[in-house]
Amino acid sequence: MTHREQYNLSPADAAQFCQLWSGHVDALERHLSARTWALWGVSAVVIAYPIARTLVLAALHSIVNVVPEVVRTVLHLI
Repeated sequence: MTHREQYNLSPADAAQFCQLWSGHVDALERHLSARTWALWGVSAVVIAYPIARTLVLAALHSIVNVVPEVVRTVLHLI
Protein backbone atom coordinates (compact mmCIF):
# COMPACT_ATOMS: atom_id res chain seq x y z
CA MET A 1 0.00 0.00 0.00
CA THR A 2 1.32 3.41 -0.94
CA HIS A 3 1.00 6.48 1.21
CA ARG A 4 -1.64 7.94 -1.08
CA GLU A 5 -3.89 4.87 -0.86
CA GLN A 6 -4.34 5.19 2.89
CA TYR A 7 -6.01 8.58 2.42
CA ASN A 8 -8.47 7.46 -0.27
CA LEU A 9 -11.83 6.95 1.39
CA SER A 10 -14.14 4.22 0.25
CA PRO A 11 -17.84 5.13 -0.05
CA ALA A 12 -18.51 3.35 3.26
CA ASP A 13 -15.75 5.34 4.98
CA ALA A 14 -17.07 8.59 3.51
CA ALA A 15 -20.61 7.83 4.70
CA GLN A 16 -19.31 6.97 8.16
CA PHE A 17 -17.32 10.21 8.26
CA CYS A 18 -20.42 12.22 7.24
CA GLN A 19 -22.47 10.57 9.99
CA LEU A 20 -19.74 11.27 12.54
CA TRP A 21 -19.45 14.91 11.45
CA SER A 22 -23.24 15.35 11.44
CA GLY A 23 -23.44 13.98 14.97
CA HIS A 24 -20.67 16.30 16.09
CA VAL A 25 -22.39 19.37 14.60
CA ASP A 26 -25.74 18.34 16.10
CA ALA A 27 -24.13 18.07 19.53
CA LEU A 28 -22.60 21.53 19.17
CA GLU A 29 -25.93 23.02 18.10
CA ARG A 30 -27.75 21.53 21.08
CA HIS A 31 -25.32 23.13 23.53
CA LEU A 32 -25.37 26.66 22.13
CA SER A 33 -27.37 29.17 24.12
CA ALA A 34 -30.01 31.49 22.68
CA ARG A 35 -27.64 34.39 23.26
CA THR A 36 -24.98 32.72 21.12
CA TRP A 37 -27.51 32.06 18.33
CA ALA A 38 -28.61 35.71 18.49
CA LEU A 39 -25.00 36.89 18.29
CA TRP A 40 -24.36 34.68 15.24
CA GLY A 41 -27.58 35.90 13.62
CA VAL A 42 -26.83 39.57 14.17
CA SER A 43 -23.28 39.04 12.90
CA ALA A 44 -24.57 37.36 9.75
CA VAL A 45 -27.02 40.20 9.08
CA VAL A 46 -24.36 42.87 9.69
CA ILE A 47 -22.04 41.14 7.22
CA ALA A 48 -24.66 40.20 4.61
CA TYR A 49 -26.58 43.49 4.45
CA PRO A 50 -23.87 45.69 2.89
CA ILE A 51 -22.85 42.91 0.54
CA ALA A 52 -26.42 42.31 -0.64
CA ARG A 53 -27.09 46.04 -0.93
CA THR A 54 -23.96 46.54 -3.03
CA LEU A 55 -24.75 43.58 -5.29
CA VAL A 56 -28.37 44.67 -5.84
CA LEU A 57 -27.32 48.23 -6.69
CA ALA A 58 -24.60 46.96 -9.02
CA ALA A 59 -27.08 44.66 -10.77
CA LEU A 60 -29.61 47.47 -11.18
CA HIS A 61 -26.92 49.82 -12.45
CA SER A 62 -25.76 47.29 -15.05
CA ILE A 63 -29.35 46.69 -16.21
CA VAL A 64 -29.98 50.43 -16.53
CA ASN A 65 -26.83 50.79 -18.64
CA VAL A 66 -27.64 47.80 -20.86
CA VAL A 67 -31.25 48.71 -21.67
CA PRO A 68 -30.47 51.98 -23.53
CA GLU A 69 -27.85 50.20 -25.64
CA VAL A 70 -30.35 47.50 -26.58
CA VAL A 71 -32.95 50.12 -27.50
CA ARG A 72 -30.41 52.02 -29.61
CA THR A 73 -29.40 48.83 -31.40
CA VAL A 74 -33.01 47.84 -32.11
CA LEU A 75 -33.89 51.34 -33.34
CA HIS A 76 -30.80 51.37 -35.52
CA LEU A 77 -31.82 48.06 -37.09
CA ILE A 78 -35.31 49.38 -37.84
